Amino acid sequence: MTQGATAQATIGDSEFDRDTAVTLREPGVYEAELSAGWTIINAVNGGYLLAVIGRALGQALPHPDPFTVSAHYLTASQPGPAVVRTETVRTGRTLSTGQASLLQYDEEGREVERIRVLASYGDLDSLPDDVRTSAAQPVIPPVDQCFGPQDAPTPIKGSTAITDRLWLKLDPATLGWALGAPSGKGEMRSWFGLADGRDADPLSLLLAVDALPPTAFELGIQGWVPTVELTVHIRCRPAPGPLRVAITTRNLAGGFLEEDAEIWDSNDRLVAQSRQLARTPMGR
Repeated sequence: MTQGATAQATIGDSEFDRDTAVTLREPGVYEAELSAGWTIINAVNGGYLLAVIGRALGQALPHPDPFTVSAHYLTASQPGPAVVRTETVRTGRTLSTGQASLLQYDEEGREVERIRVLASYGDLDSLPDDVRTSAAQPVIPPVDQCFGPQDAPTPIKGSTAITDRLWLKLDPATLGWALGAPSGKGEMRSWFGLADGRDADPLSLLLAVDALPPTAFELGIQGWVPTVELTVHIRCRPAPGPLRVAITTRNLAGGFLEEDAEIWDSNDRLVAQSRQLARTPMGR
């Protein structure tokens, strides 16, 4: 990866892998420790949480790779212990389907469900090479013409621990909000990677679709924009190198907006797509 990292981490041996690790407690039940390093303000990032659940499902199901993952976020997760309970719904020749819930404990030790997921897994390496698409690659300026959180003279509002673990270089055309002049367009585009240089894989794509600043910022809305529902489609295994992420919002109504994300790899392939419904501060 071309992030200038002094030592490049590898898939399976990186901070992301350690922080999304799960330990089998009993059949279908996994223990996890949600790291404070992936928080936004005080809440754990939704894409990181999806990767934790995705790792548990990948161990529970007979197929290795997430193809489609749909998550409903029920309550805000906090750093600390968590349990992922999985269930195999159906097993087929090319796809297997499972469901999972991520739970934490309240002050009285009772389990509180944070997220519920339904997902289908397969083998990305078995897919045919035939591609027919009208999707257009996002036009993002070269990396040296883009800006990340570390380039700001003062910390960007809302940027917290997670930004130290990401390599983001945002398109200046989607950075008006950081200068107090949002464009009014629901767009966010960026080069993306992990700060330690680890290349992308299907699990880190679950993080990438939810790791950029919210498009609500460019609509002139500040504050936490919590995810209500997020569906991710993984289309193929990403090639080594930086990713390009483009997110758009076409409709904000009643205090809710959608974010449609596309992720393209260094071989100019569309490797992941997602849509999420999120709640803006005015919708609380």
